[in-house]
Amino acid sequence: MSHYTPLPTARARRLLALTLPLLGTVALTAACTVGEDRTAPAPSTAPPSTASAATGQVGQPSPSASTPVTIPTSAFGELPPELRKSPRRATPVADALPTLCGNEFGTGGRQVTASASMTLTYKTAGEPASNVPQGMIHQTIFTFDGDGASAYMRRLLGAVRACPSYDQGGNPVKVESRALPGVGDEALLLTRRWAEESLNGERTGRDASSQIAVARVDGAVTVFHDQGWEGTSGNAAILDRVVRDGVQTIDTWQR
Repeated sequence: MSHYTPLPTARARRLLALTLPLLGTVALTAACTVGEDRTAPAPSTAPPSTASAATGQVGQPSPSASTPVTIPTSAFGELPPELRKSPRRATPVADALPTLCGNEFGTGGRQVTASASMTLTYKTAGEPASNVPQGMIHQTIFTFDGDGASAYMRRLLGAVRACPSYDQGGNPVKVESRALPGVGDEALLLTRRWAEESLNGERTGRDASSQIAVARVDGAVTVFHDQGWEGTSGNAAILDRVVRDGVQTIDTWQR
């Protein structure tokens, strides 16, 4: 028994001609919708091998930047095992940067192409694992377009000179600054001093201090913010070691 398919009538051909453009319109609309979904913000959790490169804290990336910059975890400094209290962790840039009289360290502007921060928690060598940490060092890395790194250092130096002291919860903090030779292309070391208080908020009669180091390595700037545990003094020797190793690590990464 033979089968055949009847040819479409003229009415059917007209309906088909009307339907095909409509289908094309629906397909085009769906394609546009999918494309828009792809531009939605990525989840905030960064992959373990890369620090979060959020630039919103210090200004939007420069529109002239030709390719996105990714700052890998391997670009950050690390503590030697004997000083490492816990594994380093990614930290929001806004939480890692120090503040003095104002937002001195968050003034990268539109020439910033990427920024990311990691936190190191250190201990005194040889102490039992059950002891509390001695302190934390927050390291932030900025990458810049053009002369943005040098401009950042100039703005920061001016802001620091304009802030010889500031108030920290009713406790005056003095700020001293000096050049840090032999570190990167240029570097600045800030020392903060204040009257030490006990956990009960009582003055001990001693001074506490902590340091901030900022270094430029070609088109990148890194900020090291040392904080002693629960308001105590930071460890200047450990910070110096982390700064020098960290700057060398950035130099290697950029090559």
